[in-house]
Amino acid sequence: MTKGQDIALVTGASRGLGAAMAEALAARGAHVIALARTVGGLEELDDRIQAAGGSATLAPMDITQDEALAHLCASVFARWGRLDWLVHCAIHAPPMAPAAHIDAKDWARSIEVNLRATGRLVAMTAPLLAASLSGRALFFADTGRAGAAHFGAYGASKAAQEALVRSWQAESAHTGPAVHLLAPRPMATALRARFHPGEDRRPLATPQDEAQRLLAKLA
Repeated sequence: MTKGQDIALVTGASRGLGAAMAEALAARGAHVIALARTVGGLEELDDRIQAAGGSATLAPMDITQDEALAHLCASVFARWGRLDWLVHCAIHAPPMAPAAHIDAKDWARSIEVNLRATGRLVAMTAPLLAASLSGRALFFADTGRAGAAHFGAYGASKAAQEALVRSWQAESAHTGPAVHLLAPRPMATALRARFHPGEDRRPLATPQDEAQRLLAKLA
């Protein structure tokens, strides 16, 4: 790892947009801290990053576990003293259901992952991002889900997450870090397949293309 190399924490990094973001940042010279629950997916990501000449640290954990997240952030501070990037891709996509029939466990998990964990992540990484000369936090909007039929748990928790991010964005506008909320185009991901089974995936963007497009907006 070279001196001055960006340090990037990417959540949900084992697949989909998270994995694509991790690879794209590594290709740009960042050292990626890849966080996800799926160990196999993280190991495959690490293999791809290393094969391309990049470097990564794997953080297999459930983002809802506050103690594990706090330990990770403390380790980042001890080793690097800062974060230059936070890219938050971790999301819970519960089964679609009418609002009156949302399973209690699906509702609780949606709030836990999509909202509460995001709040803890913001609180724990804000000091690390503030220690960077160019700290940036990147989140993703999913337009059109809030209020849509059968998207009650996902739409409500995602809309709440985006509201929290917009508040942090407004609060840090003059002090940093730079907080971004970008909207990816429809992508051929496992998450979308849960919501649109049987959809023709050929017109959809790839996560890799979207990662490059979205990062280009921040150049």
